[in-house]
Amino acid sequence: MTKSNEYDVIVVGGGPAGVSAAFAASRQGMKTLIVEQFNCLGGIATAGGHGHICLYSSWGWGPKMETRVVGGVIWEVAERVVKAGYGYTKFNAISDFEIEGMKYVLENMAEETNTDVLYYTQFSEAIVEDGVINGIVVQNKSGRAKYYAKRIIDCTGDGDVAASAGCGFDYGDEETGNCQPMTLMFTIGGVDWDKAQAFRAQRRDAGDHDLKTVWQKAQDNGDMRPFQSKIMGWWWTPTRPDQVGVNFTHINHASAISAEDLTSATIEGRKQAYETIDVYRKYIPGMENCYMVSTPNTVGTRESRRIHGIYTLTRDYVKAQSQCDGSIGYGSFFIDIHGTKGPGMDTKAWMPEEGFKYQIPYGVIVPKDIDNLFVAGRCASASHEALGSLRVMPQCGIMGEAAGTAAALSIRDEVSPDKVDIKDLQTLLKKQNCIIDEADIDAANK
Repeated sequence: MTKSNEYDVIVVGGGPAGVSAAFAASRQGMKTLIVEQFNCLGGIATAGGHGHICLYSSWGWGPKMETRVVGGVIWEVAERVVKAGYGYTKFNAISDFEIEGMKYVLENMAEETNTDVLYYTQFSEAIVEDGVINGIVVQNKSGRAKYYAKRIIDCTGDGDVAASAGCGFDYGDEETGNCQPMTLMFTIGGVDWDKAQAFRAQRRDAGDHDLKTVWQKAQDNGDMRPFQSKIMGWWWTPTRPDQVGVNFTHINHASAISAEDLTSATIEGRKQAYETIDVYRKYIPGMENCYMVSTPNTVGTRESRRIHGIYTLTRDYVKAQSQCDGSIGYGSFFIDIHGTKGPGMDTKAWMPEEGFKYQIPYGVIVPKDIDNLFVAGRCASASHEALGSLRVMPQCGIMGEAAGTAAALSIRDEVSPDKVDIKDLQTLLKKQNCIIDEADIDAANK
């Protein structure tokens, strides 16, 4: 709980980027507040029902996912969830977990780091004077209030703070202006996981890993509307052996910065979820008796505003596995772009070679239009296609931790975010077990 309205650092949004930013700032001695719209930390991993985080390793598949390239807070979270008995990690690459357990672990970390948390609170507007942000206006059950800080970190995902402060941004793809589709995750119970996996392995051997023929058959038989053409993910942990998190619903042409669109997308997503359960019962061995356990309290959003930073990540930079002097960590996910016009994947999606990784530049988290502000997560400075790789949760955590640490460093050194000494920042990140260069990769994988 918070009893003050003045802080060193305020983090708006408590998702993977937000908790990483806040815990890092707190550990640097900063008085820090997280402002969160829901009743838990974790963002899409918890409130969004997505009990699966990847990729902590360089790109690969199966046992080849062995070289971990992500450290720091976001990896510590994965380790703590496992230690607490709420999930497991696989190949140094993937973390699957119980959503309720993740909420509990993150709140324990907030308490340990002396990070203040304010739930049930919506960001309303930025307080800006002469091109410098120095506070935020929020709205909650207590009414309307102002909070002030020396540095603000926008981890809203949608760039709400940065946009309100006057930062420029891009939105959607260049062709249509559409963003990637939304997904309402859901969890089912009553699953015979071994049987379902055996069926999927059989289909994989037949060249149908994504079960496209199954969904097409369901559509041909009138059992499923054509909202999806491939499975996006079944998330499973042995701590809840008969439950599966499902990443399958697909809601196109909805804007994450429209309350009306978010409402209609959630209603449509829940309709698709129940429709999917009926299809699973009929077409997937091992799921004949499955049932709805839960839908989350927010629809999942892949893309909205991309804030203009002092550096913009591009598709070419990502594909070239580029390195930079201002590295804050590594990205390693494929260019994951879901169809902006319909079901399945977009033609702009790109699968890399084994071992793929690239360094994330500091400049993507520093807006170029407003001082004393950082952005971290999927609202960072990137092209539509580069964001397809950068937007996943480990990389959001990397950006968040760098933002929280840089905020603390900039306060101590009395410099603006764009003047932070990169070498000093990297030194602090290394002390926090972050992985920012090849030497760190070698040390983490001994």
